[in-house]
Amino acid sequence: MVSIEPGNKKILIVEDEWKIARFLQIELGHENYQSTIEVNGQRAFDRIMQEAFDLILLDIMLPEMDGAEICKRVREVSNVPIIMVTARQSVEDRVRGLDSGADDYIVKPFAIQELLARIRAIFRKQASLHQVPDEKELRIKNLTLYPERFEAFINSQPIALTKKEYDLLLFLVLNKQIVLSRERILQEVWGYDYTGDTNTVDVFIRFLRAKIDEVCGEKYIYTVRGVGYVVKD
Repeated sequence: MVSIEPGNKKILIVEDEWKIARFLQIELGHENYQSTIEVNGQRAFDRIMQEAFDLILLDIMLPEMDGAEICKRVREVSNVPIIMVTARQSVEDRVRGLDSGADDYIVKPFAIQELLARIRAIFRKQASLHQVPDEKELRIKNLTLYPERFEAFINSQPIALTKKEYDLLLFLVLNKQIVLSRERILQEVWGYDYTGDTNTVDVFIRFLRAKIDEVCGEKYIYTVRGVGYVVKD
């Protein structure tokens, strides 16, 4: 199991407004998180590639490389949790942030208590998702997951999944044959403090079906009307 003790967690704050960055660092310190600040997008990306962080707080508007591009590039090589922290609040901006691989998205101005709750939720979810069986792979029909490597294959062909898509698929597979309600999926995959509605689950189920069911012409994810979803052998 992954430890969720704050003192064991190292957080990178990527924010070019120094007063905001310093405020976040002080508040994280009060919660016993270790944190460091980077104000430049390119330098932040370089640090993420070279250092080990447990979570990234990532602004979108940054010099040299914006947050969405950083997130997209990081997701090619790392599964580190990322929370977008930005003044952009349109639906399009949120979709872009989440599609680039962010785990969560919070809009300025926000209450620090809400951000801290979201951080705790991500660490709880991360610890829960790491409670995987000792086996190196998980199989459902022709679908194979390698949780330790963050990889998925259909008939030995790799499937390109975002971080959230992979977390959702892994949760469904770990609970195969069990009908999971949308509410439980939101709690376990998005976190207990997630403020979105259950339509989010439906959207990501459609994403998974487009990449798995429709591609291989075989049904993996079943809808149980009025309840939720289930993966079946």
